[in-house]
Amino acid sequence: MTTPTPTTRPTAPAPVAALRSWLFVPGDSERKQEKALASEADALILDLEDSVVPARLPAARDLVSQRLRARDAAAHPQLWVRVHAPASELLRPDLDAIFAGGAPDGVVLPKVSAPMEIAHAARYLAMLETQVSRAPGSTRLLVIATETPAGVLALPGYPSSLASMPAVAPRLAGLTWGAEDLSAAVGALGRRDDAGELTFTFQLARSNCLLAAAALSVQAVDGVYTDFRDATGLRRELGEARRDGFTGKLAIHPDQIAAINTGFMPTDAECEAAERIVAAFATATEAGVVSLDGRMIDRPHLLQAQRTLAMAQRSRGGS
Repeated sequence: MTTPTPTTRPTAPAPVAALRSWLFVPGDSERKQEKALASEADALILDLEDSVVPARLPAARDLVSQRLRARDAAAHPQLWVRVHAPASELLRPDLDAIFAGGAPDGVVLPKVSAPMEIAHAARYLAMLETQVSRAPGSTRLLVIATETPAGVLALPGYPSSLASMPAVAPRLAGLTWGAEDLSAAVGALGRRDDAGELTFTFQLARSNCLLAAAALSVQAVDGVYTDFRDATGLRRELGEARRDGFTGKLAIHPDQIAAINTGFMPTDAECEAAERIVAAFATATEAGVVSLDGRMIDRPHLLQAQRTLAMAQRSRGGS
């Protein structure tokens, strides 16, 4: 009897740790990039899109390419690049220019309206990785999923669509949401009500992004807080983001980074409570429910406790 030869399956890239702070930096400003590199941001997003006027795009591509070529791959922060929208004719030239210098840690894909657009970008990334002898799937994707009305409506279908796309699933790092372009697209006169809360349309976009990310087991990154001088408002929004399940946030100014990093760091009290929950289940390995401090806790409590401890370890520089 012939023994069948084992089939070798490609190994997907290992899951990346949640990045708390993602700082946008204009791709055509060397001065701002140098300042951002000195910050404590977990990731810089070198921007080729909204912060660069069309006449400056060639210069921005050149500068970003040089930045990627000169960097130490193991250095902090990670370097990501926001390219142009999949529906534009600028996406592929952006990616070609980036890979001519040195591949980034990831690509931020804006104004996505359908899962197939993500698949097209992922396949092009795979081709470029092959050309520069980079590990397949090593260039991750962060998708800005709510900048078009069609994009918001498509989000509930992401889990079934993207999970079945082999070009996408291994490299998808996270989903994030934005309100500015969506606001213009629907003609909204404002995004918040008199009490300062997001109106229903933008709550829907934010929630759909969060739920789709959770269903795909990727990071959910909260959108920007545009008033970078309003520290109180930023802290309030960070509290809401962490409460709801987001694990990172986009930033538009270096002064926002410290608050964002702190905002996603579990408190000592939260870590202590999480450790006690994990310990309780460790002593009752076959139990689905255990008693702790006079209340019954079950597996969802354990999962949340494990997430809290993992985030604390990452926030404090652990692996």
